Amino acid sequence: MQLKPAEIIKVIKDQIDSYSDKVELSDIGTIISVGDGIVNVYGLDDCMACELLEFEDGTQALALNLEEDIIGAVVLGSCDNLKEGGNVKRTGKIVSVPVGDELIGRVVGALGAPIDGLGAIKTREFRAIESEAPGIIDREHVNTPLETGIKAIDAMIPIGKGQRELIIGDRQTGKTTIALDTILNQKGKNVICVYVAIGQKNSTVAKVVETLRVNGALDYTIVVSATAADSSALQYIAPYTGCTMGEYFMRAGKDVLCVYDDLSKHAVAYRAISLLLRKPPGREAYPGDVFYLHSRLLERAARMNAQHGGGSLSALPIIETQAGDISAYIPTNVISITDGQIFLESELFFSGVRPAVNPGISVSRVGGHAQIKAMQKISGTLRLLYSQFMELQAFAQFGSDLDDVTRRKIEQGQRILEVFKQDINSPVRIECQVIMVYALVNHLLSDVDLSDISKFEEGLIDHVTYNCKDLMAEILQDGLTEPVEEKIRTVIVNYKNLFAA
Repeated sequence: MQLKPAEIIKVIKDQIDSYSDKVELSDIGTIISVGDGIVNVYGLDDCMACELLEFEDGTQALALNLEEDIIGAVVLGSCDNLKEGGNVKRTGKIVSVPVGDELIGRVVGALGAPIDGLGAIKTREFRAIESEAPGIIDREHVNTPLETGIKAIDAMIPIGKGQRELIIGDRQTGKTTIALDTILNQKGKNVICVYVAIGQKNSTVAKVVETLRVNGALDYTIVVSATAADSSALQYIAPYTGCTMGEYFMRAGKDVLCVYDDLSKHAVAYRAISLLLRKPPGREAYPGDVFYLHSRLLERAARMNAQHGGGSLSALPIIETQAGDISAYIPTNVISITDGQIFLESELFFSGVRPAVNPGISVSRVGGHAQIKAMQKISGTLRLLYSQFMELQAFAQFGSDLDDVTRRKIEQGQRILEVFKQDINSPVRIECQVIMVYALVNHLLSDVDLSDISKFEEGLIDHVTYNCKDLMAEILQDGLTEPVEEKIRTVIVNYKNLFAA
């Protein structure tokens, strides 16, 4: 073997050029105990709350409990290779996730890593999952409609951009369907949507993604998934990850819709972590800071003023109740944080009324400010008529004789109920909703048979969509002026004659 002096000199020069005399200081601690996804660490005196810790094998953990001598951290991954006496290093970083346009149309995990098999996501920016909610001065009034495409909601419980509207009800009553229909209705409206699945089955998340893809909604949606198979730690940080990704677009002046499905499972995951960290349990075994868990998430929803870009982040948190009990701990907490709730009732759902919205308990604290002028003008009495019908219907079941006024109210209520029935994944344009509500309020459907209401509505919507485009534009721009009302009435009467023929 022959030595080549030139090669040896080159290697030595490279070593000298790459030599660094900088001393790297690392804050190193020691694992005291490990188990159930929880690691207790000694020796990290300057550790921050929610700081990332790194173990020798590259596994990371989130520091949650900062005691006098010991830090309680929850492992973000598997703890099979972690042993007592092992070293732990501070990273000096808070948990951060990738943000940017590159995430749109992708399905990612709780830490922002892609899980849809479509390759890596190359983003240019990372943001911490915990951030301060916008201040009062930075916000604008919620006065721009966020239309769901669901007639019962847009007419009686309107949602505005920047609002937090809770969807609450028992399991299998259509909560996720309402959220998905709202996402589908944002097509072509320049709204970025973020759907966060917390503790759901993998099959359920796959169905949601497929629904979005088939309807073309994945083109403007990010799906963040922390399924039931993932650890409690990942389920805990998932909604903050989704909110952070949405905030990036809000700060850029865009409108964003975030769906958290659901926060009941999020609270359960946090309870599991807290009990393993030996935090003192309170009501229903939840820790004392479970209110702050959701308030610091939902307060980040806002409509920013023009000086801060004018973007908005609307939140649709979902809560699952047990046997319709909205007075339980987590439901009452989230109701007090949000700007209203849409309550879905099991009895209505199983009697064929879908969406099963109960107008008595459901409320929007923004109200008519989040409606277009036309809908605001005619929907004022609608909720009252619907609520009166629900009461009179219960009374009429006793079989007593009814006077003419009561009978007419019941008949009108039955037509309202029929009009508000709606198939899944079929949002209705707001102009068409205005025409149908106008027909209801002005008794223009009283001579249409109850069994024909759905066919009549379907035909009328098709008729006005293809033949009355000018009228639709006038409803949006001018509201219900006298000439517009006259045109609507004429269109309905003419179509009734066609329908009867």
